[in-house]
Amino acid sequence: MAATADSWESSARRRRVDSRKTQSKCVNSSEEHGADSAEAPGEERAPRGLRTGTYWLTRIVLLRCVAFIYLVAFSVAYNQNKQLIGERGLMPCKNYLNSVKRYVGGRIGMAAFAYTPSILWFLDWSDMDANLDGIALMGMALSAFVLVTGMANMVVMVTLWVLYHSLVSVGQLWYSFGWESQLLETGFLAIFLCPVWTVSQVPRRCPPSLVCIWTFRWLIVRIMLGATQPVPNPLSYYMHRSPWWFHRLETLSNHLVELIFPFFTFLGRRMCMFNGATQMLFQVVLIVSGNLSFLNWLTIVPSLACFDDASLAFLFYSRGGAKKAVLEIQNEDSAGRTAKPTKGMLMRRVVNISLGLLIGCLSVPVVMNLLSSKQVMNTSFDPLRIVNTYGAFGSITKERTEVIFQGTLSRDPKDPQALWEEYHFLCKPGDPHRRPCLISPYHYRLDWLMWFAAFQTYEQSEWVIHIAGRLLSNDSAVLSLLDHNPFQGRETPGWVRGEHFLYKFSQPGSASAAQGKWWLRKRIGAYFPPVDLEGLRGYFKSRSWPHPHTAASGREEP
Repeated sequence: MAATADSWESSARRRRVDSRKTQSKCVNSSEEHGADSAEAPGEERAPRGLRTGTYWLTRIVLLRCVAFIYLVAFSVAYNQNKQLIGERGLMPCKNYLNSVKRYVGGRIGMAAFAYTPSILWFLDWSDMDANLDGIALMGMALSAFVLVTGMANMVVMVTLWVLYHSLVSVGQLWYSFGWESQLLETGFLAIFLCPVWTVSQVPRRCPPSLVCIWTFRWLIVRIMLGATQPVPNPLSYYMHRSPWWFHRLETLSNHLVELIFPFFTFLGRRMCMFNGATQMLFQVVLIVSGNLSFLNWLTIVPSLACFDDASLAFLFYSRGGAKKAVLEIQNEDSAGRTAKPTKGMLMRRVVNISLGLLIGCLSVPVVMNLLSSKQVMNTSFDPLRIVNTYGAFGSITKERTEVIFQGTLSRDPKDPQALWEEYHFLCKPGDPHRRPCLISPYHYRLDWLMWFAAFQTYEQSEWVIHIAGRLLSNDSAVLSLLDHNPFQGRETPGWVRGEHFLYKFSQPGSASAAQGKWWLRKRIGAYFPPVDLEGLRGYFKSRSWPHPHTAASGREEP
């Protein structure tokens, strides 16, 4: 029995030794075949996962998103600028530039440019509409290129920034929204993401600056700490009528996202990513629940800086392209094969540090404003709008009122039999049966300003009377900003008036909703009294506005 046991143990040991030898041969053979496979021409290995801490892909995503917002903004400008600030616009930018010129001493010099930074100073003013269209079209072309290719250099991004700054500077009331400054600040930071001349998704000699990434993060922190829908969309109707607990949850979430989570940016990679994801989700909720132009889309952009290449790799193809190039760079760095910095790379480091110092210095008044009990929102503390304060509204009304333009063919506006017909805007509430529009990220500037005019008086918003005068002459420029002209193809109205209404959503399932009414409205009173062309002659002349009838016929005012 002992001999048998010894024989069995000896046999088992031999089998284990043979098994190890076999496994060793298999491993060696596998490694050899793997090496041969890696070296075989024409074959590619799938890239391994990207490591954390680099921002090559983040730069591509940031540039594409900034370009998308620029494209929307320049599209809005191309479609609406002529009617708002063009030759025959409601507030011609030529008149504004002339007033600035007089204010600074009658000369177009550095004082004028510092007061109103715009390339329009250097263009021919004989055809201002062509200038405005040229700026918008150039901006659309450049932003479309960056959006499609994901590539840009400083020259392209500076050009986009200068072009849009030129429009904002002369846009007056129509460009007085906080997101204009926010786009300019975001666009300014995007300039420093790029190499000076090279146009490439992954320019190896120009790695993304961590300083620049942190300026984007600082931007989202300031936006949320400084913030708290004028044009509702269809989902707004249902969200407004949600249960009370839903609104309580909204309020709690709003305070967490805007007052607590921004500080997570400074607590390491994971907490920073959590804040970025939360801010993006928050903006998406705002996008689907209301029309706030491209504001919420724009606010997503700096949130993207909370993510590095490893976290954004899923957005890129695994084989080839930018993702493969970034993996190669990371492998070279880990192997110690990083190229020696060139003189240009060293100069770029100096530029990046200078950017950080500039943003830091310009942030001092912004931070002081945030801590002030008399905080000012949507304000720039420098003429170039590089660092700004943000915030939707310092206060808000609890009721929604609207100004409704009405016209009549009657010769006597006091005639009880006079038929008053309504003009309808493109998006703002008017006809109670019309479903709220969905336009974000596009923006109807006149519709937005009409909401502000509704809780002011026409004396505070004189441009409302300007619109009334244009409607009296069936002015094509103003009518192109409206959805419905009741006098289309008919004679011009004899009188136009503004009526003030209180609007609120109908109750889902109610009799009004069953009749197709999205809104219930109640007349408050007259917003401005009936006016006619002759009665407006002196009003227009005192404000240096061309008389509507004169503008339509092309005759000069006597």
